[in-house]
Amino acid sequence: MRICELREKEVINIRNCQRLGRVLDIEFDLHTGAICQLILPGPSRFCGFFGRDAEYLIGWKCIRQIGADIILVDVDLEKCMQKPPN
Repeated sequence: MRICELREKEVINIRNCQRLGRVLDIEFDLHTGAICQLILPGPSRFCGFFGRDAEYLIGWKCIRQIGADIILVDVDLEKCMQKPPN
C-alpha cells in the first residue's frame, strides 16, 4: 500500500463510531522506516470557518484494521489531540 492510498481513506474511531476525517500526514521512524503515527485534522473551531487549532496524533498501535475505504482506530480523542507546532 502506498502513502497516497492511506490519505484517501476515512478514519473512524470504533469507540464511538465517530468519523475523524482523512489522513493529513504520516510520521515515520527514521531508523527503521516504520510508520509511527497518523496525523489527522482536529475539530474545527466554529462551523469550519475559522480553521483548526489542533490535530489528532494516532499511534500505529491504535489502528485496528485498514480496509478498502476506511481505517478503523481505537483511541481516546482527548489523549491523542495535540496542538500543531507553529
